Amino acid sequence: MLLGATARHERLVSSNSPSSESADIETRELTEINQELLACRTYSANFNMKNETRKNAMRRSIKNLSMATVLALGLCSISLSQLLDEFHPKEGIGGAGSGIYAQRLAEQLQDWASLGRYYADDQRLLAQPVPDNRVVFMGDSITDFWPLAKFFPGKSYVNRGISGQTTPQILVRMYPDVIKLKPAVMILLAGTNDIARNTGPVTLGMIQDNFRAITEIAASHHIKVILCSLLPVSDYGRLKMTLDHPPEDIAKLNQWLKSFAAEKGFGYVDYHSALVDDQGMFGRNFSKDGLHPNKEGYKLMAPLAEKAIEEAIK
Repeated sequence: MLLGATARHERLVSSNSPSSESADIETRELTEINQELLACRTYSANFNMKNETRKNAMRRSIKNLSMATVLALGLCSISLSQLLDEFHPKEGIGGAGSGIYAQRLAEQLQDWASLGRYYADDQRLLAQPVPDNRVVFMGDSITDFWPLAKFFPGKSYVNRGISGQTTPQILVRMYPDVIKLKPAVMILLAGTNDIARNTGPVTLGMIQDNFRAITEIAASHHIKVILCSLLPVSDYGRLKMTLDHPPEDIAKLNQWLKSFAAEKGFGYVDYHSALVDDQGMFGRNFSKDGLHPNKEGYKLMAPLAEKAIEEAIK
């Protein structure tokens, strides 16, 4: 795509069109190609970033496009992160430059839930005897970035967090990354990326349904379930995390998770209360970016998780 757009760009720039009609056509085409080149170069530069970082970079890049193009591509929802009262997804995208985004979507759909991320390690574990009291930590980047072996030495704890994931993606991964590994316990920390609309706009009810489905699958296979509160966020870092993760939405989901865990007899870990400061933000000592725990944050979380796991295994 990048090479093709570049070649077309060079051909049009170097050409001398004899008529005004041809010039107008070439001008429109050149505008579209420039938009494609901008998108291609931005995507290429950010391809290896973590999902949340890549999204922030894309947000800055989008400002370089015309507002009409942004609206046509349906990208304005990136900055709108409140939970919806009703679900009204956009029916389609179009407009100049949309081809690159369609291509990206097609690529993501090849492995939308990132089943390939842990495939090899799942196969490795399946070839071994199942240890007693295996625990799967399931979730998003907060779990993904947690070095479990360091914080829980000698434990049969398996990390199955994937940065940027939402509850529908986690639901798809339940069988290969949890059920087949036959853990005694699954500890689930997820939902903040749903609120941030990483996979599109959602209602609170839609997130709740995903949690119901995830936990029902685990419980039906005699796996003890531990639900975790969402962590707080803050605006102390370079980015204002409350814009995409409104604290009021986090509070709504946490309130439901606690109630749902009690209703079903699941364990519950309240990370939020341990990490929040007197301003209602992620404590400065526990996070650098206002979204993910730092070493001190994980230090505070580890004993809370351990206590819940011990209670679940009793």
